[in-house]
Amino acid sequence: MKTLFDKIWDKHVVSTVEDGPSQLYIDRMYCHEVTSPQAFNGLRKRGLKVFRPEQITCVADHNIPTIHQDQPIKDPVSRNQVDALGKNVQEFGLTYYPIGHEKNGIVHVIGPETGLSLPGMTMVCGDSHTSTHGAMGAVAFGIGTSEVEMVLATQCVFQSKPKTMRITVKGQLKPLVTAKDMALYIISKMTTGGATGYFVEYAGEAVENLSMEGRLTLCNLSIEMGARGGMIAPDDVTFEYIKGKEYAPKGKEWDTALSYWKTLKTDEDAIFDEEVVFQAEDIDPMVTYGTNPGMGMGINDAIPELKDIEESGQRSFMKSLEYMGFHPGEKLVGKPIDYVFLGSCTNGRIEDFRAFAQIVEGKKKAEKVVAWLVPGSWAVVKQIEEEGIDKVLKEAGFELRQPGCSACLAMNEDKVPAGKYSVSTSNRNFEGRQGPGARTILSGAYVAAAAAITGKITDPRTL
Repeated sequence: MKTLFDKIWDKHVVSTVEDGPSQLYIDRMYCHEVTSPQAFNGLRKRGLKVFRPEQITCVADHNIPTIHQDQPIKDPVSRNQVDALGKNVQEFGLTYYPIGHEKNGIVHVIGPETGLSLPGMTMVCGDSHTSTHGAMGAVAFGIGTSEVEMVLATQCVFQSKPKTMRITVKGQLKPLVTAKDMALYIISKMTTGGATGYFVEYAGEAVENLSMEGRLTLCNLSIEMGARGGMIAPDDVTFEYIKGKEYAPKGKEWDTALSYWKTLKTDEDAIFDEEVVFQAEDIDPMVTYGTNPGMGMGINDAIPELKDIEESGQRSFMKSLEYMGFHPGEKLVGKPIDYVFLGSCTNGRIEDFRAFAQIVEGKKKAEKVVAWLVPGSWAVVKQIEEEGIDKVLKEAGFELRQPGCSACLAMNEDKVPAGKYSVSTSNRNFEGRQGPGARTILSGAYVAAAAAITGKITDPRTL
């Protein structure tokens, strides 16, 4: 009796060191400009080629600007990294979607939407949010630069097998409560270290009822509670999403793949190292109040009192609130905000733009709010235009930017100024994450839209 994780992992083990790590075969690796330059240099120094170039896909996303992409990148560090990736892919003969390419976008958005990420695969990238692809029913995790080099050279990586955890969310989510809210709720209960050393499988009615976009969001945030990765068993929602995608199997190959994918589920009597259960009806739209994704609460709740925090964590709790300019026991509803960011590999998909548009339709953006709406890929831009969402947004006073990681991590020009409050649909709210001194409040797309319209933290259900 095996878990879904065990089935995929065991199938990909090439060899195992006694009392040590496994040599794991990797079906697909994604590379971006930030964590790959040293890996390619390592290959050069040793006179090595890329072992299986057809299984590597490269994309520029972290450092690229989200306006005027037809012009040279202004920031010299960003420009050098993007240029280096372009030279490396040419030299080593790899598939590359550069800035401006119709398939360019955030690496964790383009993988699933093109059919490059498929059930049963092992996938890696030099990026922690590689866990996103686990939503396809795959084992996907982030690796370091030295491991990127190892995969380029051998298509394998050494990894210790993680423990397994199943997180079950029973029941149905309330209206305007999203996968992002579910993820932030789980992290607030588990803490940022609660799943350290585990690979998580999400299950239960609330998870099964999520769209593919929602599942990608949920798995994306697994890393924020310390998990090695997150995954969801593939089902009809998954298969329908994949069918017809550019790189998905076709014809007889589709039938063969589908019959295998249908076996990818945890056996009934399989035992997980840890089981955790939550109730969907306990989840409200969420916001964070501190400087890690675990410091989250329902939008109408109050920040915890100091006495409710374990003594060992009180100092960092107060330091975090000091940075944010908040106080214990305070509510955030009604707090003025300065910036709104919709995008990232967490919430840059079509469903997120539909949700945002649903709230802002027929209304106007608050005058003092700066809003950056950044699609996760050019394919998402196309969907936005086909569905007329761009017109709804424009009428409400918003403009779309061009695809990229943008203000998620401020490695480009999209930086929130010091002291300003940003309601962000991205994945991290560490000090300075969105720019030196920036104060980030994480939320889902509905909460971000409500803030953009009212200029303050607002429960979207009141609109």
